[in-house]
Amino acid sequence: MVIITLFSLFSFPDEGIGFVRIPYLDKIAHFTFHCFIIVLGTLAIQERPSNHSGKKKPMLGLFLFSVAYGIVIETLQFVMPYGRAAEIWDILANLSGALFGVLLIKKYLSLIEK
Repeated sequence: MVIITLFSLFSFPDEGIGFVRIPYLDKIAHFTFHCFIIVLGTLAIQERPSNHSGKKKPMLGLFLFSVAYGIVIETLQFVMPYGRAAEIWDILANLSGALFGVLLIKKYLSLIEK
């Protein structure tokens, strides 16, 4: 989370890998980060021996955390003078990634329960 926060708050020179320009790379990164928050968070919670809360409660909590975290980051980008700009499209990419993460982890958990 610290690395995601740093990447989200500070500006970097170019979008792309070497000489290859990748359009909407920042939106892909937002989507991926928030998808991983849900997937890795749910897997970590499921592995705890004291987890008796089922699957829905941890996923809902992680989803709400992911959405709130994304909004806080965008608000900080708006306020801080580090060359980053807050965008509604980033929030939508965060939300999409979190939703995809929920769908992905639900599918995975249903497959391993069979």
